[in-house]
Amino acid sequence: MTLIRLTGVTKAYPAPAKGGEPVVAVDDVSLDIASGEICGIIGYSGAGKSTVLRLVNALEAPTAGAVEIDGRDITRLRERDLRALRGDIGMIFQQFNLFESRTVAGNVAYPLEVAGRTRAETAARVAELLDFVGLAAKAKSYPEQLSGGQKQRVGIARALATSPRILLADEATSALDPDTTQEVLELLRRVNRELGITILVITHEMDVIRTLADRVIVMEHGRIIESGDVFDVLSAPQHAATKRFVASIIEDVPAGAQLETLRGRHPGRIVTFTIRDGDVTQADVFSALASEGVRFELIHGGINDIRGRVFGHLTLVLDGRADAVQRAIDAASRFAPLIEEDVRG
Repeated sequence: MTLIRLTGVTKAYPAPAKGGEPVVAVDDVSLDIASGEICGIIGYSGAGKSTVLRLVNALEAPTAGAVEIDGRDITRLRERDLRALRGDIGMIFQQFNLFESRTVAGNVAYPLEVAGRTRAETAARVAELLDFVGLAAKAKSYPEQLSGGQKQRVGIARALATSPRILLADEATSALDPDTTQEVLELLRRVNRELGITILVITHEMDVIRTLADRVIVMEHGRIIESGDVFDVLSAPQHAATKRFVASIIEDVPAGAQLETLRGRHPGRIVTFTIRDGDVTQADVFSALASEGVRFELIHGGINDIRGRVFGHLTLVLDGRADAVQRAIDAASRFAPLIEEDVRG
């Protein structure tokens, strides 16, 4: 069931200078996000991804098009109804946005106080959430006494306080170190898996998409340029911008100066095989090469795990009699697609 739907949405801001052109942050965007899904929107600065987030939680109104939450066009709602809608949407931020004057428990309690919950209800819910995010022992601590990862856990607990159906994460791990990032992403997976909450995550880090999301939407200049299942997009990116993002986490096929460097270091015939989940294993390729008695060495690339599925490029140098090397390549290419990169002068 579709929970979030944008149809032909455009968001334009007035020209920054008199007589100038309006600034179009989102340009004719249509997307559907299913209930219970983790969807990631990725793009470079200025792509429009954060504007999409503000449109979903009704902090911005579209210039054109419709934004629907659970079948309701929120662009037509009155302010009172919008406030009620926002209670069903939790938000976590890059810079945590905690109240420094409140304890951890006080920060988590804040949205419940605003919602008019009783003290008993608030205390019980705060205790439940702090236990869920692993911060029960920090209830009386203040934000200045916490690490970055702990602050983000408080932010997640606060976002969950009113039991929302949707959680919006705006660059939620950008201020964290790699180890802490993985801990926070695992917590978000638990939120989705155990609580059934739909998560829309905005990021410029492809590793966050690979680790967390079910589906990815790539934006550039306010438009969606590519979208699909995370494994499909990462293993076969189509757009140049997507390929740049993918190259940040997955070793591509060596070419140009990089290939020339490999040739200088490794005499022999250089070939690249592509391994894709369900097609073949790395062991199959190596076994086929070994069956012909040629020597081989992995010199570039490797296998990547993408949400439990594997993909990667294996660039190898093969050494032996020319006919044996060719037979080995023929044998291995029956298992995996071959991209031969050994064009020598």
